[in-house]
Amino acid sequence: MLGLVCIDVDGTLVGSSGDVLPEVWAAAARAREAGIRLAICSGRPAFGKARGYAERLDPDGWHIFQNGASIVNTRSLTSRSSPLPMRAVAALIERSRRLGRILELYTDSAYAVENTARRAREHAALLGLPFEPRDLLSLQGQVVRAQWVVPIEETDEVLSEDHRGMTLSPAGSPVMPDTMFISLTTEGIDKASALRSVAASYGVPIERTMMIGDGPNDAQAMRAAGYAVAMGNAEAEALESARVVVSHVDEGGLAEALELALTID
Repeated sequence: MLGLVCIDVDGTLVGSSGDVLPEVWAAAARAREAGIRLAICSGRPAFGKARGYAERLDPDGWHIFQNGASIVNTRSLTSRSSPLPMRAVAALIERSRRLGRILELYTDSAYAVENTARRAREHAALLGLPFEPRDLLSLQGQVVRAQWVVPIEETDEVLSEDHRGMTLSPAGSPVMPDTMFISLTTEGIDKASALRSVAASYGVPIERTMMIGDGPNDAQAMRAAGYAVAMGNAEAEALESARVVVSHVDEGGLAEALELALTID
């Protein structure tokens, strides 16, 4: 039987309604009762709605947030963080102010955004957080992740810019279909590295792991896992990395994937 199933949030656990389908929670409970560890594997931070999803999936387990920059145990509150270099953070802040582009900065427990544009407000609501713009330099603690929030048509332009020393992980959300979230973590840190770390924590061989996702930022973890499942709404890179494709997120695809996990021996 599989020992660990890692689950993306936007487009995998959460669909266009912004909610999780009841049949998904039921399938997750059956997997957990069978002894499979379940882990959030998301670009979202370890607070807001994503924290609630993690605690419901596996209340005393390890979960992956911030595209691998934060690996958090929801029972002990222990965190394994990989901070961004401060010089990189300073350069990003300067660029965001010069271009008027939305930049979010995240620690393990808080985030800051100073741009007040629509996308910044909508993203706070998506995260389940109050929108409270603040000076980016006022954020206390180690910055583990930065994120560009841009119109989807600007994705290639942003990806082509100089981000040396950082790993870029673009991802979308069905709740904000006109927006691309380009996550920035320290070089070498991504969902794949975090999946390997969580599997090792549980003593689960990598070939007994599953990754379920839909976006380009899930593809590396899908290739690292023993078994890769793409949602029916997945983008090309995730589809190409998958062994199996299930239904669309809004049609219960994640419940199908979790039922599949119970059948793999």
